[in-house]
Amino acid sequence: MTRDTTLHGIILMLAFCVIAPLLDVSAKLAAENGVPVGQITAARFVVQTALMIPVVLWMGLSIRLSGKALAYTTLRALFLLVSTFAFVSGIEVMPIADALAIVFVEPFILLILGNLIFGDHVGPRRIAACAVGFCGALLVIQPSLAAFGLVALWPLATAVLFAFYMLVTRAISAWMHPVTMQFHTSWTGLLLCLPVMILAEGSAIPSLDPIMPQGWNWLWLFGVGFWAAVSHMCMTYALKFAPSATLAPLHYSEIVTAVALGYLIFGDFPNSMTWAGIAVIVSSGLYIIHRERLAARAKAQAAPATEALTATP
Repeated sequence: MTRDTTLHGIILMLAFCVIAPLLDVSAKLAAENGVPVGQITAARFVVQTALMIPVVLWMGLSIRLSGKALAYTTLRALFLLVSTFAFVSGIEVMPIADALAIVFVEPFILLILGNLIFGDHVGPRRIAACAVGFCGALLVIQPSLAAFGLVALWPLATAVLFAFYMLVTRAISAWMHPVTMQFHTSWTGLLLCLPVMILAEGSAIPSLDPIMPQGWNWLWLFGVGFWAAVSHMCMTYALKFAPSATLAPLHYSEIVTAVALGYLIFGDFPNSMTWAGIAVIVSSGLYIIHRERLAARAKAQAAPATEALTATP
């Protein structure tokens, strides 16, 4: 990576951190105005699919899918769909920053799952950091449970589901273009949503029974898909221009945007215990990123020596 392209990646990652919370704001505004959570979730995939079609055509990317690719993409879409539903269910009543802080335990969950599923080595220091990070999440969850009840656990479900989403992404990223992956995830997610919405119509299930949007709700529903598409395109290209190890720490700056927007639009501001939890989660996450860098560096340094030994007659 050259310095210039790395700088481009950093700028795009910061753009993601500014734009992504606008998705959450749009979803919360729609939910507060009576739009069911399931309909908000479906809107993300409807709009994102419509926006990704011209992008894929303009880039001239192949959209052919093998049976294996379709299966993985559908699984990826399912995890994204349910994690989105869980997060919107949480921010329907919780402050966005509180919910996002809880979701930030996802790297810890991903680290543990990577060890269990892929056999990734996880040393005692990173395990300890995961434990500390979960304690930070409890600091955020505890007052939220007292204020909002069990709905405060929805963001934790989002973290778990999004970790599985990232594992599937890891499995297919080596042989599928990221833009194509996003496009196929969008339309398969839409196909998964539509039967549920059709069956739920008239069911009187508050979170699923769709309504006819009125007034500003059309804009909020469009915003959910629009900001999702734009922010994830920023992240996709950020990872193209800069190493993930460089970009990962920047992801935590998303909490700054979430706090600012939550305060300006909804009048929400984290209390002292939530701030303490955020600090613990971010510190633990940054430590894990640091350890990942050291492990990657050690592996890269060991590789030439291993090759030399293998080549020795």
